[in-house]
Amino acid sequence: MTEVTRPPGRIMEVFRAFLLLGLTSFGGPIAHLGYFRAEFVMRRAWLSERDYADLVALCQFLPGPASSQVGFALGLMRGGPWGAAAAWAAFTLPSALLLVLFALGAAAFEGPLGQGLIHGLKVVAVAIVAHAVWGMARNLCPDRVRAGIALAAVITVVLVGGPLGQVAAILVGVVAGLLLCRAHTEPDRCTMHFPVSSWAGRLAGLGVAGLLVGLPLLAWLTPSVTLAVMDAFYRAGALVFGGGHVVLPLLEAEVVQSGWVGPDAFLAGYGAAQAVPGPLFTFAAYLGAVMAPLGLPLVGAALALVMIFLPGLLLLVAVLPFWNRLRRWDSAQSLMRGANAAVVGILGAALYQPVWTSAILGPREFALALTGFLLLSVWKLPAWAVVTLLAGGGVLVSL
Repeated sequence: MTEVTRPPGRIMEVFRAFLLLGLTSFGGPIAHLGYFRAEFVMRRAWLSERDYADLVALCQFLPGPASSQVGFALGLMRGGPWGAAAAWAAFTLPSALLLVLFALGAAAFEGPLGQGLIHGLKVVAVAIVAHAVWGMARNLCPDRVRAGIALAAVITVVLVGGPLGQVAAILVGVVAGLLLCRAHTEPDRCTMHFPVSSWAGRLAGLGVAGLLVGLPLLAWLTPSVTLAVMDAFYRAGALVFGGGHVVLPLLEAEVVQSGWVGPDAFLAGYGAAQAVPGPLFTFAAYLGAVMAPLGLPLVGAALALVMIFLPGLLLLVAVLPFWNRLRRWDSAQSLMRGANAAVVGILGAALYQPVWTSAILGPREFALALTGFLLLSVWKLPAWAVVTLLAGGGVLVSL
């Protein structure tokens, strides 16, 4: 990355903003994108709706945790390399530390009070995602063509399913944008500038490929448990599209089938990961603490956590400098208009499954979610305040 000086106050601004999100962003990667939009597009105006959707579409294309990649890129844009590190650490560490405590025997959420709190947090995700879909649809699907692309994306996700359905939906949007959205091409008004040079991008790309090939080779040549653990978590992070729940079968194959973690401990950790904010990839910290490859749970947690995030973040750094130039082309702008409309469709599909279906069990939950939506869209409350109010509402509903 190029050396760009950023005031320490700006890096602290990034850290504080993402720390608050790391403590309150429940609901999985789709909900995280809604939280990011509310905080950085609507409240802080760090970037435009269009630029944000472009960034989301790019990260949906890449393997790795999409919401963490978006957060890393926003920190990089705002505070340079140190801002990127601050954004990742602040958003990731709260949930990682909670899961490590759970692995070490800390009390989990139990009883009706704890279950009500967890359910209230699921309802929060409904309000956040609905608000994001509504706002992005108005800005990114203003005509029949792009509304049709969004609808086609919903149908694609429903028919294909899983992360493959999301990638296929964006591909449908890309093709449709190239064919149908040229009339909508506008002068480039990009407000995002990432301090990443071409040589740094190439170096990051070489790092991704080198580690993907070199780690298993080193683990095979050297009978080291530490190298084997690094290789297992790096491959899990490098080979998964869609992030979140999609990485679980890969991790199960690596740590349960190898005998490092028992199936009961694996499922208990997965359940705890649903009850904490932040990215689900932090489940790796729990597994690293349980495995403790060097007999040190904290070292194992840190090692697993860094290795599972590393490939996705390196790949993003590899792509950003070239994407900055590519998106200024007329054809690229048409392509991104179609992709952005497809992102709206993907969010719309996710609003129903799994966000709505896992949270709205009856009229009381519906009323709570509608309250959260109105607090965000009409009263303009910040996302963290809505999280607090609806979490308390979930407790009242359960009682």
